[in-house]
Amino acid sequence: MIRALIFDFDGLIFDSETPDFISWQETYAYFGVELPRDVWNAQIGTVTFNPYLHLEELLGRPIDRQAVWARRKARDNELLALQTILPGVEAYLAEARQLGLKIGLASSSDHSWVDDHLQRLGLFEQFEVICCADDVGGVAKPDPAVYQAAIAALTISPKEGLALEDSPNGVTAAKAAGLYCTAVPNQMTRDLNLDHADYILNALTDMPLSQLITEVTNGTS
Repeated sequence: MIRALIFDFDGLIFDSETPDFISWQETYAYFGVELPRDVWNAQIGTVTFNPYLHLEELLGRPIDRQAVWARRKARDNELLALQTILPGVEAYLAEARQLGLKIGLASSSDHSWVDDHLQRLGLFEQFEVICCADDVGGVAKPDPAVYQAAIAALTISPKEGLALEDSPNGVTAAKAAGLYCTAVPNQMTRDLNLDHADYILNALTDMPLSQLITEVTNGTS
């Protein structure tokens, strides 16, 4: 029986991934080089890619990273300010409460990022548990550590939890932790391989949570 719903954050609740890519893509273009989409896609949902190092490798020389950071971050913030809660998130939160489910969040980002945005979006109080990379020594997905921390904090067994993810790295992490996982790709991850998820939705608005739980667990929930 499903007793808890665990959300990813970036790209699932809030589309920070598109602004991040656009701001980096524009930064690379400023230096006369290209940031390929496939290179970027491989790192979505984790923190292993170093865009500064990759840019320096393409240029064959070091860059002023602080200056690049300031320029790129200003543009990123400009784009982030236009982002709102993704469709279906609030309805799923409301239905989860109606169903008596525990509600958690597991992110590869740090609390400073996640908590601030949740507060801005008015969602912070919706989550019983918020587990981030800095809760598990900075380990990011596809490592399952952040999901294992959420499972422990929610006091459930892995098969009592359903994770919602948008990226292959996130799905891998959720499944490695023993959770059911539904992939809900966004415009950045729509073309990536999410076949290892238990179920795939084009958007949370496609299906009520109660129906999704039945589909994911084959009616055994």
